[in-house]
Amino acid sequence: MKALLIGGTGTISSAITKKLAQDPAWEVWLLNRGSRREIVPDGVKEIICDISDERAVSELIKDMTFDTVGEFIGFTVDQVERDYRLFKDKTQQYIYISSASVYHKPASGYVVTEGTSLANPYWEYSRNKIECEEFLMRKYREEGFPVTIVRPSHTYDERHIPLGVHGKNGFYQVIKRMLEGKPVIIHGDGTSLWTVTFNEDFAVGYTGLMANRHAIGEAFQITGDETLTWNQIYQTIADALHVELKACHVSSEFLSAAGEPYGYDFEGSLIGDKSESVVFDNRKLKRAVPDMKTSVRFDQGVRRALDHVFSHPELQVADPEFDEWCDRVIRLVREAKEQFS
Repeated sequence: MKALLIGGTGTISSAITKKLAQDPAWEVWLLNRGSRREIVPDGVKEIICDISDERAVSELIKDMTFDTVGEFIGFTVDQVERDYRLFKDKTQQYIYISSASVYHKPASGYVVTEGTSLANPYWEYSRNKIECEEFLMRKYREEGFPVTIVRPSHTYDERHIPLGVHGKNGFYQVIKRMLEGKPVIIHGDGTSLWTVTFNEDFAVGYTGLMANRHAIGEAFQITGDETLTWNQIYQTIADALHVELKACHVSSEFLSAAGEPYGYDFEGSLIGDKSESVVFDNRKLKRAVPDMKTSVRFDQGVRRALDHVFSHPELQVADPEFDEWCDRVIRLVREAKEQFS
């Protein structure tokens, strides 16, 4: 069978590429700009092109057909409309990566299934994903376009540490603060429930849906089964670093207001997503993919990630602007507590 992955080298898709490359049943093609060719496994074929150049892509794939096309970098409806034009007669299955953040906010219940309603007034990213889903499912209903929707939640790999609050340069400045003995911000009181999934586990669920007739016209959330509080997530990271966790709990609403002048969209990422308690019901996925399970616990995954980050200096990206912002917010919170104590 032949698979084409649009992207294929990101946090989610790199594990899928690696898993498929080891499976003799699949011939794997990547379509991307070739910016991370060093991580592409041996035997994987490449089409080096910008997917937004529709005419060029159409020419490059004119004599090709696929069993599965996987879209990992489609964020707006115009992008999936382009994919529809490119692949409607060239694939037996089109898998679209949506997001678990599309589920109704505020949450009507903490247990989430694929039937949970879709609405997120706080995050444009999520609303765009909903529009993409609606377009693709309409094409399935009206024309039989063979779409499968996949909704990941917080998926990470060895190059990333999952956090609730971080700056524009990613996770590392929070790790640096922990190592320096500084307090770190945890949104809310840290007791809301969350699920983090290592990308190797995600790849099991995703590849199990490929060329799976039971997946056509359906949506599946793919997450692990391990549910943690945010306090547990941050404590696990601190334990792996062998440092004391100095937590400063700050309401998501305050973080949203304090972050906006500095370009931090905490309204979307927190109020529209991470501040809600969420437990995913994965029974639908496991009926379609019986092999799906959590094989990498968070304490194991975070140690693997930290080992990798500390051995790769290019991933240790400091963020002094975010560091100063954290100090400012923490100072305001402490002054407010002192005022009322």
